Amino acid sequence: MTDAVLQTNGISKSFGALRASRDISIDLKPGEIHAIIGPNGAGKSTLIGQICGTLRPDAGSVRLLGRDVTHQPTRARARAGLGRTFQISSLAMEDTVLQNVLLGALGASGRSWRFFSNVTRDTSLRETAEEALARVGLLDQARMRTAELSHGQRRQLEVAVALTQKPKALVMDEPMAGMGSEGSKLLTGFLDQLRHEAPILLVEHDMDAVFSLADRISVLVYGEVIATGTVDEIRSNAAVKEAYLGDEA
Repeated sequence: MTDAVLQTNGISKSFGALRASRDISIDLKPGEIHAIIGPNGAGKSTLIGQICGTLRPDAGSVRLLGRDVTHQPTRARARAGLGRTFQISSLAMEDTVLQNVLLGALGASGRSWRFFSNVTRDTSLRETAEEALARVGLLDQARMRTAELSHGQRRQLEVAVALTQKPKALVMDEPMAGMGSEGSKLLTGFLDQLRHEAPILLVEHDMDAVFSLADRISVLVYGEVIATGTVDEIRSNAAVKEAYLGDEA
């Protein structure tokens, strides 16, 4: 059996009487895209928070590359190889496209943020940033203000920032949200190639993208994983159709 790059073992999280995660065990294997789907309020954001370090599980553990990172903060997990994109953009809108990616490259380097004023003159960091922009097709927009980008281009920029960390695994929170069909198609093609560099845990509502990309799908309902399987297995699962997919299956 291939060792998992990223793994949760029985993680649980409650907020008062609300059990947002219930004994969740999932894994992400090399070269795959593992999609997490489920209705609004299913606990997807809580699950991501526990994996990425913004929330600490009440029980269970999170492992990255075989190492227990359950009690490590977000930045330490990022340095260990866990990349992330967000459902709501975390970009600095008034900075240029290049400056946003340079921030990511600087953070990945472990150097002090007080040197950011000189970072644009750092050849190594600039090369890392420009390479990431080229990979997502935004190098020509490097000098633009981020606020001037289209919604789809901002999603591409978030991926570029994540790539500067040289991630071993990526957690992507609804990367297709707000994108038109052409933008979704382009990003789907890019993620299909990216999986071979860093496997992707993909939280997404765009079922066309999920069915096109996912090697495995886990379905989260009321904080519990009710099914995990291939696209065909999930599509034909009666409990999943009743709880979430309906006619989309």
